[in-house]
Amino acid sequence: MTSSMADHGASHPPVLRADLETLVARARALVTAGDRRILGITGAPGAGKSTLCEALATALGADACVVPMDGFHLANEELARLGRQDRKGAQDTFDAGGYAALLRRLRAEKDDTVYAPFFNRALEESIGSAIPVPAGTPLILTEGNYLLLDEGRWRDVRAAVDEVWYLDLPDDVRVDRLIRRHETFGRAHDDAVAWVGAVDQRNAALIEGTRNRADVIVQLD
Repeated sequence: MTSSMADHGASHPPVLRADLETLVARARALVTAGDRRILGITGAPGAGKSTLCEALATALGADACVVPMDGFHLANEELARLGRQDRKGAQDTFDAGGYAALLRRLRAEKDDTVYAPFFNRALEESIGSAIPVPAGTPLILTEGNYLLLDEGRWRDVRAAVDEVWYLDLPDDVRVDRLIRRHETFGRAHDDAVAWVGAVDQRNAALIEGTRNRADVIVQLD
């Protein structure tokens, strides 16, 4: 690991204002032949985590593979059973233990293909074994809201990741993105605004409180 868990809670991480080229170079520096490292990208909903991960993966080619946290959403049926469907996306609507276990497996089984789940936004459900991580891939890029959350099994997630970047974005830009995203996947405008206010922004406040546990705060140019 790049630093201890105590260090994350005790210090303020540096702020890095950078373009994509700089971030690609930083990610590439983690690539070590014959080894496997895991780079986490976190931040509030709508910060651009998925977009950055995909851009890094495209630039790094066969040296990197993306494994998102969102594949560990609990199924809608299970959320309904638990009474949590109206706040899907909160920290207790994911299988954090399963996510941590997969990250540990990815580190341990670097010489075999490992399959990860994928969250289908059109279906609003996860699909198991949908992302192949080829044997020998030296860098895993994983992104999600709660990589730095210091509670329950989320602590195991942080422990399984070598470096975590907290992606910072102005709230007005981020909220606008979220509303448009929900509309793209079928919500009416008023429903999208209500969901962002009641669910996404509540989650964002929780995630904001974890930023000092990151290795670096990233602000994209």
